[in-house]
Amino acid sequence: MKEKLALLKLLADETRLEILNILLREDSYVEKIACDLSLTPATICYHLKRMESAGVVNCSRSQFYMIYSLNREIFDKPLYELIKKDEPLADADEKYKKEVLSHFFKCGRLIQLPTQRKKREIVLWEIAKSFERGRVYDEKEVNEIIHRFHEDHCTVRREMIACGIMARDKESYWLV
Repeated sequence: MKEKLALLKLLADETRLEILNILLREDSYVEKIACDLSLTPATICYHLKRMESAGVVNCSRSQFYMIYSLNREIFDKPLYELIKKDEPLADADEKYKKEVLSHFFKCGRLIQLPTQRKKREIVLWEIAKSFERGRVYDEKEVNEIIHRFHEDHCTVRREMIACGIMARDKESYWLV
């Protein structure tokens, strides 16, 4: 991610963008670019060295001149390649879930039912881990399990059903 950020910072300069536009048309050398942009060769050389170290331009010697060319591979990539994180999204989701759970659970007990739907579902799915999939529970068993986490087992039970985590018929409950 640091390399991508460095590249984007490098491109956020008017002089460098002007140089890149010249190199888009043709390969060139410091003195010619300096003349085209009405800048000193030292200024152009500074910018080109920075772009070369970032891999944006390539340099080769031709007789007395160092010829600079655009590294087209970088610019052939779509913009989303430059901005997307290398970190998998699943890790970010897990990090968010852990943060929510640490905020709403203290010592294994639910201190408050979240107001936001997404956070509420995360909390309810955490409680649902205490139930066995495929097993049918009566209301008393469900209340006892939920009561380990929160005193208001009726509200939590209703929310689990409303969110589709748990289903029920007349006297039976089970995980969906």
